[in-house]
Amino acid sequence: MTEQLNKLNVKERIERKYEKLFVNVYNDAETASKKVAGEIAGLIRSKNGEGKKCVLGLATGSSPIGVYAELVRMHKEEGLSFKNVITFNLDEYYPISRDHVQSYWYFMHEHLFNHVDIPEENIHIPDGTIPEERIYEFCQEYETAIKEAGGIDLQILGIGRTGHIGFNEPGSGINSPTRLVTLDSLTIADAAADFYSEENVPKKAITMGVGTILTSRRIILMAWGEKKAAVVKKAVEGPIVDSVPATYLQNHPDTEIVLDKEAAAELVRFKTPWLVREVEWNDKLIRKAVIWLCEKLDKPVLKLTNRHYNDNSLGDLVTKYGSAYDINLKVFNMLQKSITGWPGGKPGADDSQRPERALPYPKRVLVFSPRPDDDMLAMGGTINRLVQQGHEVYVAYQTSGNIAVADDIVLRFLYFSENITKEHLIDTEKIRKELAGKKPGETDTAEVRNLKSLIREAEARAACRFLNIPDGNIRFLRMPFYETGTIKKASLNNEDVRLVVETLREIKPHQIYTAGDLTDPHGTGRKCFDAFVKALQKVKDDQWIDDCRVWLYHGTWKEWSIADVDMAVPLSPEELKRKRAAILRHSSQNQVILPGSDDMEIWRYAIERNHTTAKKYDKLGMAEYEAVELFVEYFI
Repeated sequence: MTEQLNKLNVKERIERKYEKLFVNVYNDAETASKKVAGEIAGLIRSKNGEGKKCVLGLATGSSPIGVYAELVRMHKEEGLSFKNVITFNLDEYYPISRDHVQSYWYFMHEHLFNHVDIPEENIHIPDGTIPEERIYEFCQEYETAIKEAGGIDLQILGIGRTGHIGFNEPGSGINSPTRLVTLDSLTIADAAADFYSEENVPKKAITMGVGTILTSRRIILMAWGEKKAAVVKKAVEGPIVDSVPATYLQNHPDTEIVLDKEAAAELVRFKTPWLVREVEWNDKLIRKAVIWLCEKLDKPVLKLTNRHYNDNSLGDLVTKYGSAYDINLKVFNMLQKSITGWPGGKPGADDSQRPERALPYPKRVLVFSPRPDDDMLAMGGTINRLVQQGHEVYVAYQTSGNIAVADDIVLRFLYFSENITKEHLIDTEKIRKELAGKKPGETDTAEVRNLKSLIREAEARAACRFLNIPDGNIRFLRMPFYETGTIKKASLNNEDVRLVVETLREIKPHQIYTAGDLTDPHGTGRKCFDAFVKALQKVKDDQWIDDCRVWLYHGTWKEWSIADVDMAVPLSPEELKRKRAAILRHSSQNQVILPGSDDMEIWRYAIERNHTTAKKYDKLGMAEYEAVELFVEYFI
């Protein structure tokens, strides 16, 4: 048990009784990153005041980006100096050159070192270019350099979905030193987007060992977004096992886990709080508890008994509401009311028991899609239903999605699209030469990016046309933050938000659907959602907004929990086929594999997700549907 857990009072210990590491949870990654950066700055200043060097262990990836940005700000605006700082990075791909945009040497200089006054000789990053026969010697020298610097004062970590810290993959020993390792297939799959394909991802890496990491005097592990929630639970609440190397941190006396709300969502005190404390029951929490109990016991809602509740820490719920029968009926009715075949509201019907109001009819419906296929993947069946039921449906694609178009798709497009050269003045021969000389991971030219954007726009139009959405109802915003030509995106700016505001005010929708993507805070989906939220703040006093409702669909990675759902739209077999046909209009994406999904194409995963959701409703005792799409209401 860490020192911080020992300092907790009795009530706090009970609430965290399943947690074997000290966890701090913040509302968002930005706030958490500033907290971590503040601690680093305090340590640097303290060491400087003592006339000592501050030795930092640094990480790469999306988790520390906000921390480095805040440190750079403090250097420029508050005079924070890095002249007394010595750094040791955790890892580096092998082999890889320093100037490769995906190298960690490049990453650290891009995000931190180029913007502060740290002496170059104080920077230590594993070398991805040394001959393989010299790697063992290099690793020994790296360990020696850490010891000669006095050891690491504070080590910053992220966590991979395999549970790796650094590149210490499952199977790494607790005493493992700095060494060359082979990357896990899931790690390679997760990195594939950064390198444009799995084939381009280096299969090895040089990493600081678990044993080396554990010699650090203090460790902070950061994780953001729901994609990390499952592995965070294993690291914090699970047993120490070599299959999840992050669990080794449970042996360290001063480790802190810093999370945003989404990354903490699977921890017991957040997912099932009734197991560790008294809770104030409301309808949403009751529904969550009952569905949890159904899934745990593999029973439908109406077959739960008083004993089932009492034996699973839900006895106070029975005490409060009288009997399992009353609770079951309450939750069954809540679920039943959320299911509708009329996502835009049913005209002429009593809407008091329906998720969406009947009037006005027809509605102007605006669907925001972060990339040009997210709308069809997540809610193609609902879009089809809205159009067929007479609503005026608009679709706004927030980014071009050009980074996801493979080069061979462009070449194929050039062969049969010579007419496009007249309309868009594209020099096909020039583009062929550029692609022929392009190195893996190298940034596309503006011309190539534009062509890839046009490919995705054409596919999006084809999908919308298939569902009978007129061309005049389609908008391509091409938000600037996305147009960097690399996986790394720029920060949101006023122009990004203005484009969303302009679209909202042009259409004045009665109903909005947008991706409530809560994964990587630096990812495209999350930035699109953040831009939408900022846009809502700017239009909140507009007259039309009073008659508008917002519905969130989930991104590609996962579906909403049924416990959180406000509207469920069932699809028939025929409607699911139409959804699949619409998705397949995005032909450049048909072979894209969902990382970590056992080689399942994203379109197959989307259809399977809808099937799986229907089965969950069936097991809860609802009607047996072919497929279901889920939505959560967002209150303006």
